[in-house]
Amino acid sequence: MATTTQTHRYEALVFDLDGTLIDSAPDIAAALNLMLERNNWPAQSVATVEKFIGFGARRLVHDLFVSLGLPSDDGTIDAALKEYLDNYARTPADRTRFYPHVREDLEALRDGGIRLGLCTNKPQELALKVLGILGIAHLFDAIVGADAAPASKPDPAHLMAVAERMKLNGRPWAYVGDTIVDKTTAAGAGVPFYAVSWGTGRRVDVEPSMRLARLRDLDGMDDAGRED
Repeated sequence: MATTTQTHRYEALVFDLDGTLIDSAPDIAAALNLMLERNNWPAQSVATVEKFIGFGARRLVHDLFVSLGLPSDDGTIDAALKEYLDNYARTPADRTRFYPHVREDLEALRDGGIRLGLCTNKPQELALKVLGILGIAHLFDAIVGADAAPASKPDPAHLMAVAERMKLNGRPWAYVGDTIVDKTTAAGAGVPFYAVSWGTGRRVDVEPSMRLARLRDLDGMDDAGRED
């Protein structure tokens, strides 16, 4: 009797971190506000800070300063960036939480045979520290921060650096994120992009079939052929 052989739709999935797997905006805002207040600049709400997350730490500080009318010359930004990152590194996950079902879904995907990677605009050392505290670093075959790639998102070279480390050339894989930065990165790399339906992901314009209610929705099966 003929039987149908089924395989996963994707052999691997690569994820963004902030806003996709974890809500880190409260810790990012706290670190920024320590820097702002020490310099007698106005502290900002988490909701305000969240609008600037996605392009990396330097762009975050620069764009925030421009929006507030603060000095944005290279020297000022360099000093503010260092102070912000020093603050963040001291307490990188005190207020950070997983979005609902994310951890269990990552574990289920991994246990189901799908390989996982991470592409984040966080600095590499900081990303590893956060993942270690949260206890999920072991789930990923490759973790590539902004300073561990030839270029950072939205440059597709960042995402392709993850793919190269995972040896995904010619294999079916997809990228999952929550911002237009992630969508642009995936488009440049020529891979399918899925937007999460929580946090800032709700604002990313994608086809309904490319929006995720749960990460486990990606554990789909396709007919791969038939065996006698």
